[in-house]
Amino acid sequence: MSELGALEDFLALLLAALIPAILYLSWLRATDRYDREPWGPLLNAFVYGAIVATFVAAFLEAILVAGGTEFAQSYPAPEFTFLNGGSTLGAFFLVLVIAPFVEEALKGLGVVRVRERIVALPDGLVFGAAVGLGFGFFETFLYGLGAYATGGLAAGIVLIAVRSVSSVLLHGSSTSMFGYGYAQHRLRGRTGTSGAYYLLAVAMHASFNALASLGAMAAYLGASTFLSGFAAELGLVAAIVFAVAAIEHARSVIHESQFPGAARVHPRYRPPSPPTTVRRP
Repeated sequence: MSELGALEDFLALLLAALIPAILYLSWLRATDRYDREPWGPLLNAFVYGAIVATFVAAFLEAILVAGGTEFAQSYPAPEFTFLNGGSTLGAFFLVLVIAPFVEEALKGLGVVRVRERIVALPDGLVFGAAVGLGFGFFETFLYGLGAYATGGLAAGIVLIAVRSVSSVLLHGSSTSMFGYGYAQHRLRGRTGTSGAYYLLAVAMHASFNALASLGAMAAYLGASTFLSGFAAELGLVAAIVFAVAAIEHARSVIHESQFPGAARVHPRYRPPSPPTTVRRP
């Protein structure tokens, strides 16, 4: 393949991963009918999630897996097998425990980073979604490149399409919920909500990964090839349903938090004005 053809494929994969994530962000932003955040700060949060959170999380996860593997090999007892990154149990431990805790922490820091812009409850949700969708976009793009390297452009596009209706939505919704908890802590002084919603984000992430790993779990437990394949397909469908339901829940919380039952109390809050009015610098 020529360099020009490879570049075209690269751009096709990049756009295939980027466009859905931006559309999701626009969709969530539009749910906030009043005092919407301008695109500049949202895209800044998106880029943080895509670049900083993704690479730092990968680095930390690699360190934790390497340390766990070293420990498990130094003390080869059955109860430490799950720490060995080269084992099947180690892979499950990475997917179900390490990745959710590390990635949600890094994405959550992206929300804290823009705390001065969070002047209303919906802001926390929308900024959380921006960080999470950025993370999901770039992670999906990297997975797409991996599929492209082994199966060509079609394989990369298919993988990106599947992850765009599953993993990307999950990342956006889980961090959106953390943003909601952080906004409650910041605007209403509710101690503990940041930590509680961080654990909720971790639980959402781990639950999604468990559903997506049903096929591998079934195979590990000794299921037949047919049953393992069925479990994998069922898990994929369940993971997609879970991700869609989660992002819809985030949208409903954005909507509900704009009205009297969740009145905005931050001193910088201004009453709603017509949508055509420019309300943020």
